Amino acid sequence: MSIWWSLHLRRDAASVPLARRLLLGTMETAGVDPDISYDLSVALSEACANAVEHGGDTAHGGTSEAYRVTAYLDGEKCRIEVADSGPGFPSGRPRPVIRAAHMDAEHGRGLCLIQELADHVHIGNEPGRGGAVVSFDKILKWRKGAPLVTAS
Repeated sequence: MSIWWSLHLRRDAASVPLARRLLLGTMETAGVDPDISYDLSVALSEACANAVEHGGDTAHGGTSEAYRVTAYLDGEKCRIEVADSGPGFPSGRPRPVIRAAHMDAEHGRGLCLIQELADHVHIGNEPGRGGAVVSFDKILKWRKGAPLVTAS
């Protein structure tokens, strides 16, 4: 059995905890280990916060009021994707450079945290549409008797 959901959220700070709570609820219901759920929820929060802060279509003189979050729990893996319609990452680079932020910095740590909390991370631009896409995977651990594992 697998679970997936997709949200179309307003670029508003209040949308970040909404996405996080939905992910945590899904993981709890499916029987995912709480430590794994927590790691993924922090990574999701960071990706959503980046979409809220940087995801406006300022390159074309307008603003985008929404971003998309999609989560897949399938077998032993969870994949989460956050996509916005802002200017995206600077073109001409195969992949955005992720630099460690200074310990006292209040900004600039999100992508580093996502890399530390997930098993595989892809950061790039939305092909053909513009905007940034941050997707990440994590191998799941399950509680004993987890419904997603025991159901056939």
